[in-house]
This record gives sequence, C-alpha cells and structure tokens, in this order.
Amino acid sequence: MCFVPASFELLGMLLLAPKLMGLSVLEAAVMGAVLAAVSPAVVVPRMVKLMDEGYGVKEGIPQLILAGASVDDVYVIVLFSTFTGMMQGTGASVIRFINIPVSILFGIAIGLGIGVLLAYFFQKIHMRDTSKVLIILSISFLLIVLEDHLTTPITFSALIAVMFIGIGLQKKREVVANRLSAKYGKLWVAAEVFLFVLVGATVNIGYVGKVGIKALIVIAGALVFRMLGVLVCLLGTEIKGKERLFTMLAYTPKATVQAAIGGIPLSLGFACGESVLAVSVLAIVFTAPLGAFAIDLTYKKFLKNKKQKERRAGVDF
Repeated sequence: MCFVPASFELLGMLLLAPKLMGLSVLEAAVMGAVLAAVSPAVVVPRMVKLMDEGYGVKEGIPQLILAGASVDDVYVIVLFSTFTGMMQGTGASVIRFINIPVSILFGIAIGLGIGVLLAYFFQKIHMRDTSKVLIILSISFLLIVLEDHLTTPITFSALIAVMFIGIGLQKKREVVANRLSAKYGKLWVAAEVFLFVLVGATVNIGYVGKVGIKALIVIAGALVFRMLGVLVCLLGTEIKGKERLFTMLAYTPKATVQAAIGGIPLSLGFACGESVLAVSVLAIVFTAPLGAFAIDLTYKKFLKNKKQKERRAGVDF
C-alpha cells in the first residue's frame, strides 16, 4: 500500500497521457508523479474520525490507509524529483533508479535518528512548544538544502527524513509530539490558503478548457489503475468485499500534493508545464470533493463498527 497503488497510477498515466495529450513518455512520467499522490488533507482527518468512531479499526483499515497514504506521497515526490531531474538533462541511469529506494532508506534512518535525539533534547531542556516547532522547522529546512547541495550519486530523501523526525519524536515523547502536531496544524491553516491561491493564480483557464475532456479521461483512467493497485495489495488479506471497495475509494482524493508540486514543471520551463498544471487543477477540483463524499457516504455501510459490537455484546451480557 506504500507504493504499489501509486506505481499502478503512474503506469496508467504512461499508457494514457502520450496518446490522449500528445506528451512524451518522460513528460507523462512527470505528470503521473504529480497526480499519483493521495491528499493527506482529505484522507487523514477522515481516517482519524473513523478510528475515533470505531469503524474498520479491528481490521486495521483506517490505520492502513493512513500509513500507506503518508509513505505513498513521499514515494511519489521522490519519483517526481527524479523525473524532473531527467527532464533537465541529467539523464537516466541505473544509479538514479537505485538511488530511489536507497534515498528512502537513508531518509528514514536520518529522520528517526534526529527525532530520537530531539526527544531526549526536549526532555533535558524545557522550552515553549513554539520554540520546539521553530527548531524542527529549521532542521527540516537544513535537510532540504543539504539534499539539494549533495553531489554524490547516492543521496537521501529530505522529505522522508522530515516525516520520520515526527515519527521518532512520537515514539519517544508522544505527548510532546501531539502538542507540536496541533501547532503545525495551525500553521498549515494559513499555508494551505496561500498554496491553493498561488496555484489558482498560475493556471491558464483557457488552456484548462482546451484540454478539459482529454484531461478528465486521463485522470479517470489513471484512477482506475490506482484502484486496481489497491486491490492487488489487498489480495490475500482479511479485508474483503465492501471493505476493499472502501479502501479503493479512500485512495482517490487529490489536493495538497498536486497543489504543491503541480506548478513546478511550468516554473522550470518544461513544454509539458501547462498540461501538468491544468491536469493537477482538474484532479483537485474533481477528485477531492468526490473522494471526500465517497468516504463520508460509504464508511458506515462498508465498514464494521467495533464500538457498536462491544456495546451490543455488553447489552446481551
């Protein structure tokens, strides 16, 4: 669930985009890397709600979706960085593809190490949560700059490292991690507004109208591939029938990642830049609300409620 659905969606984009939108295979790969991410802004709060209400908890469905979607997004961003590097002329090589899993592993190790060290640091030195947020932000920016300036064939994924800083901190100091999470949530409220406004400001509405139907077909086709990828991941598990369908639907919303990186190809001067941005915007407009509605309307019908069963068992007793 961490990378198979995204890989399937990328494959679908490689098959559909060149034929329908006239892109090269590498341009289609860039577009696929942008679109293959799931929106944490849509998925995370809904999965947390499901866990609070007890739906699918026994089968581990919301936990599975949460974990899978988080790593899925980072995996896609790493692919996006690789493909844009190829578009800029660095070329394709075996070492670049080997670097993808290696950079992920290095990112996990570095992030966990920093997270654990920060947990001990915050335990020894008491300070306001705001100061802790600033320290973590500073370290995160330093990691990203360091990754950009590394010239070695094998690097590390700064984005994964940043994510695992939080995981390492939560493992050692869960209370502190939860407080800091609330602080970051407040920061994200403002940042999200700026993010989507900037994306909207760069969109060429005329071009969106021109490629609209073809783009929607590409998006829908890629989502079908993604859902097949989710289904493949669930084969052989205890998750059956309607639960599988719910998991497939929960993996469809697009929003934050597409808004964050959808405009990068255009800013880099790629010929496919407008196409990628237009498809990103259409994906956000259609899949974010539809995916959210699909989750909200189906979870009570498709998932079992552990808490209700426990209450009924108590009454029967």
